[in-house]
Amino acid sequence: MNQTRILAFTIPLLLGLGSCASPKQLKQYQDELRALREERTQLKKENRELRAQNEAYQASLAEASIRPSAPESVADNPELDALGIDYSMRGGNAVISIPSEVTFAPGKADLTKKGQEALKTVARVLLDKHRDGSFWIEGHTDTDPIKKSKWESNRELSVERAMAVLHYLVEECSVPDDQCVVAGHGQYEPVTDNDSAAGKARNRRVEIVVQRR
Repeated sequence: MNQTRILAFTIPLLLGLGSCASPKQLKQYQDELRALREERTQLKKENRELRAQNEAYQASLAEASIRPSAPESVADNPELDALGIDYSMRGGNAVISIPSEVTFAPGKADLTKKGQEALKTVARVLLDKHRDGSFWIEGHTDTDPIKKSKWESNRELSVERAMAVLHYLVEECSVPDDQCVVAGHGQYEPVTDNDSAAGKARNRRVEIVVQRR
């Protein structure tokens, strides 16, 4: 029986007893009634506080569910740093970004000696850290139109450069061919604007995106 029902039962009873009770008994009944009323008021207050706490807790849960998680990171790699090769996490995938100035002469899709040495280091990272991943080898260019090379478009150049990286990784570095995918994006997925020479240099790259299999 809750406090409300106790009061509903007790109040008429005490009123009925008041006509035949002694003053001492009547005072005792009145004191008990006052104590019950105070207890009921306190219970109502505690109930309001518990509801407020629950609402605050639910609001915190909702905020936590939409709060962006901390960005993932990858371990430092001094070898890649020394070669000028960038590496990071993107959407849960490791990304190794090789600037074209490291691997190719301007307007060319043949690996330079420096590029070959760089890819040996990249291959070691792939085989040591991501052996079970899928390797998406993606070529990118700046927005400058093709003028002095045999390629008809930047997309064609980006595909050929990605293919050159694939062949070297597979044929010279023992990266499994069946774990590799090749794509050429041309100028359509820049990492920065093409308004400056520095921006264009950053956009000319081959990225290896490691996806979980």
